[in-house]
Amino acid sequence: MQLEYTEQQNAFRQEVRAWLAANVPAEPLQSFDTELGFQQHREWEAKLYEGRWGMITWPEEMGGRGADLLQWLIFEEEYYAARAPLRVNQNGIFLLGPTLMEYGTDDQKKRFLNGMATGKDIWCQGWSEPNAGSDMAAIRSTATLSEDGSHYIINGQKTWSTRAVWADWCFGMFRTDPESARHKGLTFILVPLETEGITVRPIPQLDGLPGFAEIFFDNVKVPVDCRLGGEGEGWSVAMATAGFERGLMLRSPARFQETAKRLVNLYKANQESADQDPAVRDAVLRAYMDAEAYALTTYQTACRLMQGGKIGAEASTNKIFWSELDQQMHGLGLKILGARAELLPHAPDAGDVGSWLDGWLFAQSGPIYAGTNEIQRNIIAERLLGMPRK
Repeated sequence: MQLEYTEQQNAFRQEVRAWLAANVPAEPLQSFDTELGFQQHREWEAKLYEGRWGMITWPEEMGGRGADLLQWLIFEEEYYAARAPLRVNQNGIFLLGPTLMEYGTDDQKKRFLNGMATGKDIWCQGWSEPNAGSDMAAIRSTATLSEDGSHYIINGQKTWSTRAVWADWCFGMFRTDPESARHKGLTFILVPLETEGITVRPIPQLDGLPGFAEIFFDNVKVPVDCRLGGEGEGWSVAMATAGFERGLMLRSPARFQETAKRLVNLYKANQESADQDPAVRDAVLRAYMDAEAYALTTYQTACRLMQGGKIGAEASTNKIFWSELDQQMHGLGLKILGARAELLPHAPDAGDVGSWLDGWLFAQSGPIYAGTNEIQRNIIAERLLGMPRK
């Protein structure tokens, strides 16, 4: 497959490249899993919004550029090549934003999308529960409609909520029909985290920073106009969000292409020691080819979507591929570095060496979040291959 860009697409690439060159911070921001870093990244989201680069596929009236998916892929390539900051509001702009545009009312779009785009409102996920990880149909947290129908009263617990420690809002599913089972009787609700009755408890990651949190709901009152979609229709809404998460938006191919390029450069800089194991060179080549293959597949998917197609169960194959590729590349980087790879990611002298350990630590969560890879393989077996459950 040979990619050829139009004159307009090449001009767009140059516009993106020039803006990033002029605006990407000269010094890397602090980790957004620290309070200071979180605020720095919030300000970066506002900077992106000022240039209308926050989410370019959004309509112009919502702060975007009305760009198509091919332009988005071009933007992502330039964004990662420029080493621009990671997106602290990715749960909002990449997952909830598109879902709001599909299922939200006009009032909800006006109320939520602007704050999401500017970084004023940072969103976290409220999917998993202690007994409902990748199996969202097992959710037990409840949302009971008040007698006057004006609000829900939420009780229960969510866990592994990404960015929840300093986030402003949470989106998730709650059981509104106590007699229901599995995927029926679930409702998608948007919850402001400053509401009385909410307790957020940080969960340290492998590096000690609180990238996740538990959220406890104790008779939390949420207005009914924070419901997205109809009551009991949460499963359909959540599946749309999951499609964005596993398919295109959450993990663009540029992320892995840039890691593959860094891996090649790392190998070249350490070739003498790396070649002591003949398998290393082949593994680096394979990683680079896999990253390119994922990019080409994503371009193919984007073209299909632009022609009216949809992302179906094949999103599960994407999720498995990118999560395992991320582990493989960072693990290979550590192998090339040898003992130097043990420098702590946030040590003052770690530099780019530390980023490989940091990336490897994060990559360990890849096969778990966005639906565990075991669950994704079940989906592939049943929905793509037509295999029976038993």
